[in-house]
Amino acid sequence: MSDTIFALATPPGRGAIAVLRLSGPATESALTAMGAGGLTPRLASVRSLRHEGRLIDEALVLRFVAPRSYTGEDSAELHLHGGRAVVEAASAVLIALGLRPAEPGEFTRRAFQNGRMDLAQAEAVADLIDAETEAQKSQALGQLDGALSAAYAGFRRDLLKALSLVEAEIDFPDEEVPDNLARTAGPVLDALAADLRGALADSDRGRRVREGYRIVLIGETNAGKSSLFNALVAREAAIVTPIAGTTRDVLDADIMIGGYAVTLSDTAGLRDSDDPVEAEGIRRARVRAEGADLRLWVRSPSTEGTEDPAAAFVRPSDLQVLNKADLGAVAMAPDLEALSVSTTTGQGLAELHDWIAARLARDLSGADFPAVTRERH
Repeated sequence: MSDTIFALATPPGRGAIAVLRLSGPATESALTAMGAGGLTPRLASVRSLRHEGRLIDEALVLRFVAPRSYTGEDSAELHLHGGRAVVEAASAVLIALGLRPAEPGEFTRRAFQNGRMDLAQAEAVADLIDAETEAQKSQALGQLDGALSAAYAGFRRDLLKALSLVEAEIDFPDEEVPDNLARTAGPVLDALAADLRGALADSDRGRRVREGYRIVLIGETNAGKSSLFNALVAREAAIVTPIAGTTRDVLDADIMIGGYAVTLSDTAGLRDSDDPVEAEGIRRARVRAEGADLRLWVRSPSTEGTEDPAAAFVRPSDLQVLNKADLGAVAMAPDLEALSVSTTTGQGLAELHDWIAARLARDLSGADFPAVTRERH
């Protein structure tokens, strides 16, 4: 890491401010070459940036001295005016001074390599940048603050403690060590196993918060799944016609409900079909239903009296949505919660929204153990 890098830290394009970050051993020499050398570390200073006598911009400059910087190296920030010409001119000067554009994630990679953060914290930086909901932000900040790393360090300490108890009895049988010392490792391992089981059981929560809670609409053809999909996403996203089998593929929409990210999926109606295109859509619907966090089993008077293939995918924690309530009642399947709605009149849609929000809060709210957010963990 002997080279010095730079990158735009703000979104590209026209704006009021553009921030260029520098990191590496040549940071101070680059600042000096542009007329901003010798700045007091961690103190913002306004400087006229110049190169070979030509004014680049009037900028706010901050300097950070290793190891007290994000990357652990000598670093700086150039707060420029956000016009494209200004950013391009400053970037061209930095390249002329021997700096190179950073690779994606290279600042955080250097922070990891220099011991400024561990791998879980580095992953949290990406999660925080991508966060779109309060839940995603809170989860990423907790991981960035070291909550997950501290939990893993506790697991390691317990393992080492149990190992030392066993090794002490094996390695020093003739020394004055307590009798049955190895047996005392049992309770330590039992407690550790319980903690690990709890963390694994809760692992889906972190994934659901980070990637989005997966809700899939399933049911027979003409049950009104696409109409309900459009009502929940509040736009005409899916084609709706009276023709059975209109939906041929999975249609996804990313929405927020109750402050949580949700991926809502409309699927092809389940039935036997000789049409190869529709059959492939039905296969995809089945796969998506199997992997859902919540299935909304959509039923309607127009499908009543037939055997619904979607029943095979429904689990006790799912919800049956009795659609087209304005056309008549639908017999509820036993032992499964149900709500009646009408996408035509709007009946029950607010209650359905509130029901989903309550389910999200139940499944995704905080727990005692920091959320495991990736399979690697």
